[in-house]
Amino acid sequence: MKSRSALATWLGSLDGSRLARVLRTRQDAVSLPEPRSVGELADRLHRPGSVALVLSRLALPHLQVAEALSALGAPASRKALAKLLGAVDDEAARELDAVLEVLADHALVWPDGAGRLRMTGPLRQAWDTPLGLDAPLEGLLAGTTSDELRGMLAALGVKPPGTKPQRLAALVEHHSDPEQITSVVTKAPAAARKLLDRLAQAAARQPQFIVFGSPGPHLEPGARWALDRGLLIQDCHRYGPARMPAEVALALRGPGWHAPFDPVPPSARLASVTSAEVDREASAAATAFVAHAASVLAACSATAPARLKSGGIGARELARIGKAAQAGDAVVRITLETSYAAGLLGRDGDHVAPTEAYDAWAEQEPPEQFAVLLQAWQNLPFTPTQARDEDNKALPAVAGATPRGGGVQARLGLLAAAARLPAGQGTSVASDLGPLIAWHRPLADSSPQDGTPFAAVIREAELLGVLARGALSALGIHLRSGDTEGLSIECRRLLPSATAVARIGADLTAVVTGTPSARLTALLDSVADRETSGTASVWRFSAGGIRRALDAGRIPEDITADLAAVAAGPLPQPLAYLIADTARGHGRVRVTPAACVLHGDEPALLAELAAHRGLAKLGLRQLAPTVLISRSPIDTTLAALRAQGYAPVAETAEGTVRIEKARPRRAAAPVPTPRGTSARDSGRIAATRAEAPAAVDPSTLATQLLAAPPASPTLGFARAGGPPSEPVPFDGGVPFATDTEEIVAGWAKRLPYSDIRQLAHAIDAGQAITVEYVATSGSRTVRTLSHLMLDPPYLEAWCHLRDAERVFTLSRIHSVMSVIPE
Repeated sequence: MKSRSALATWLGSLDGSRLARVLRTRQDAVSLPEPRSVGELADRLHRPGSVALVLSRLALPHLQVAEALSALGAPASRKALAKLLGAVDDEAARELDAVLEVLADHALVWPDGAGRLRMTGPLRQAWDTPLGLDAPLEGLLAGTTSDELRGMLAALGVKPPGTKPQRLAALVEHHSDPEQITSVVTKAPAAARKLLDRLAQAAARQPQFIVFGSPGPHLEPGARWALDRGLLIQDCHRYGPARMPAEVALALRGPGWHAPFDPVPPSARLASVTSAEVDREASAAATAFVAHAASVLAACSATAPARLKSGGIGARELARIGKAAQAGDAVVRITLETSYAAGLLGRDGDHVAPTEAYDAWAEQEPPEQFAVLLQAWQNLPFTPTQARDEDNKALPAVAGATPRGGGVQARLGLLAAAARLPAGQGTSVASDLGPLIAWHRPLADSSPQDGTPFAAVIREAELLGVLARGALSALGIHLRSGDTEGLSIECRRLLPSATAVARIGADLTAVVTGTPSARLTALLDSVADRETSGTASVWRFSAGGIRRALDAGRIPEDITADLAAVAAGPLPQPLAYLIADTARGHGRVRVTPAACVLHGDEPALLAELAAHRGLAKLGLRQLAPTVLISRSPIDTTLAALRAQGYAPVAETAEGTVRIEKARPRRAAAPVPTPRGTSARDSGRIAATRAEAPAAVDPSTLATQLLAAPPASPTLGFARAGGPPSEPVPFDGGVPFATDTEEIVAGWAKRLPYSDIRQLAHAIDAGQAITVEYVATSGSRTVRTLSHLMLDPPYLEAWCHLRDAERVFTLSRIHSVMSVIPE
């Protein structure tokens, strides 16, 4: 609470432009409903979830400075921080100031009026043992008695003052001088010196404790000497570990030891590359990817992949899709995950099938198709080509909630690292970008492969043309800036339009260079079988493919005319003969339902069928020279006849030819309407969600916040056993703004008013929200919820963690944070 109040004080002292910089970097804190006071803004900035969100975006030197400041025990002076980091020369000092400025812009570290540096509480708690150091001496001595303090001072040769606070201050002052600690340790017994040096120089992140089994003499050699002088501290009951204060550890590490501080990113092997070379390679990669992606989704449309019982699409289905689309596993996984995220695929029972949005996407040109998948890839929370987990077990695709994370920050780190390469230069080896990404986003998911950090992310960027010749392409530049319009323009520049013409050869093949249009793909898929796909796709004509088109109701003249319309030249004679020969035999036998009846105009052919050994299982019996009956259903009879090389057609009960045109399977919307929501309400919610909330202007909001009267960042409600009967005033008598706020406040008793406002706004506006929820079992999870429906004391919502509708108890929601795209 103290750091939150100090943060509010500092925010209130800023001018409008500086406060606007803070608002721009911490957009999650200013999302609607925007804060109404500096105190409420400080409350949002101080949330652990908000701090964790911004931490994942920081570069290595920012985290190093924050860790060092945490080890010092903020508030601390800038001089002490610079000394700990070894940033004493002018250049290092300037770099340290630049890092502190960035941390201040993120409201994580700021200067107070006394010239010291303060940090927000959740940031201090991000490290259990910053720099491998334990807590400062004053914190470890909290339970020590006055007599014990007197004994420590006496052992150190310091005259003990009269009161406990004075004795504590004297001991802290003594241990704050590294030279005095060094002097004491040099006079220690050999066992004590060896023990203290080992603990101080330990490189492990966890502190090196001496564990005592019970009070008494069972001590490691030298430990009692160190305990008597406050160089090691044990709790007041003499149980548990002996801990080394941070001041002692730093003194014993020596004046030459400094905390790590790397303000300059690592170097990479570079090679000259021109923009034309980058464009050419990016264009080839993007063109090949979107062509393969169209084939992958076409394969899913033809046969919807089955889901595993545990969820997701397993290795067998992935291999089947890859074989059908002539695409590698990486391309298949990226396509499925991005398509699912973009709403082109959805769950349909125990399958994953294309949605109606896929039909619209399939009609678009390749540049528009690619832009949809590329933007979805950027926002995936994981790395889709990471096909195996830490135990080397295969991971399914489209598995919904996944423990893998950090994918967004890994991609942002890749874009940032590649963007900072010198102009006209690219890395000679793409894997050299791994250490650069680790410097820009140390907390991102590195997904190491063969010892190379971020290898999966780098490979994905190359497959998509975001990275080409070791440099950031124009696609990557606009992806990094978030310029959607510019990205669409670059996609149209680099990717050719769909090809509407095929080269049909005398070897009964059709070759399409580039990405075939949706119309051309549908036509060739209906009359031929695809053999290869990619930058050039090949279909092969056969009697089976022509018969498939005839079964769908096409006539030979239309097939010939349609193929001639898309052919680069005249149709070859072998293809014309194939169409004519297949059509001549098509329909010579007709099957009508009865269960079932076969009839035709050729008695000899019917007699041949009745005597055919391969059709014996159908139970055919001849009733007349031109009529047979079958004991098998009509579909089974048709399949058996076709398997034996015949070309029957089915009839309806009215005697007309039945058109056998399979309707592609389509999944419902990715997120179903919550239970109890009417169709009218569903339409209203969809319309509301389609309207993006107006962006908050940081400069305008900064002016409003500085002009608002000061207010406490939190609000304690006087609530006894249920919802208040009257609105509870806030910020100087302002009541609840809406009925929803009052209802939520009555049941969500753990939430401060700022959280109540955001949750109520999300319910009223139909927007998604992120909450920290504590289940009845005590487990604590962070969930993103959408399609919110208030039913006090419960909240019905679609849970994106479980990919299902869930009911949440309002009183178990412990914090709220808006969902902000990373």
